[in-house]
Amino acid sequence: MIDVHFVPTPNGHKVTIMLEELRLAYRLIPYDMLKGDQLTPAYRRINPNGRLPAIVDHEPAFGGAPFAVFESGAILLYLSEKAGGAFMPADLRRRSLAQQWLMWQMAGLGPMHGQAHHFVRYAPEGQEYGVARYVNEARRLIAVLERRLGEADFLAEEYSIADMAAWPWVRATRAIAMSLEACPNIGRWFAAVGERPAVMRGTEVKNAPNLSSLRPRLTSEEWSNLFGENMLRSAES
Repeated sequence: MIDVHFVPTPNGHKVTIMLEELRLAYRLIPYDMLKGDQLTPAYRRINPNGRLPAIVDHEPAFGGAPFAVFESGAILLYLSEKAGGAFMPADLRRRSLAQQWLMWQMAGLGPMHGQAHHFVRYAPEGQEYGVARYVNEARRLIAVLERRLGEADFLAEEYSIADMAAWPWVRATRAIAMSLEACPNIGRWFAAVGERPAVMRGTEVKNAPNLSSLRPRLTSEEWSNLFGENMLRSAES
């Protein structure tokens, strides 16, 4: 059994998609980030970075005590290895492509789109520079993805963890009203991945309605738990 410390974000859905693809038994442990569930010392013992998701594997392949893994890309790699290299190409050239595009998602697509979400959806009005900076970078990365998917059906030429990592972030572009109508290659890929039964099952859990609107209204305590002093103090304590 694998415990998944979870919120229904793109990063959380990467993990549940992979677990569904592998048909591994898992238990979702939901967190309410607005209440600060992720800020506790108990959770930091699982994930020292204090972010979600993280997993605890109660039967690691190498034996011993339950093993915690944090960072969604590392979780995908861990689960692939646990399942004998599943969803990582056997061909070494394609394997390198999968690794490269996974790192691209972790270092670029996810963080830059995350910043775009923050400035478009959460930051106080009047943050024009921040909005322009991160929306432009988010669009640039979408253009990179569109170009790549014009060269191959999938990021590593066959369906892999790289696609599982990128797909939920592309789906999340709707939350910042970013149109993908001019991206036919992404559209074809997005539909093909989205039709996979495991992807459908892995993304069934949705965000609470108050976090699904374009401009969520947060109390001062909720803001502090997500972005402010409470979040900072939890890391420093």
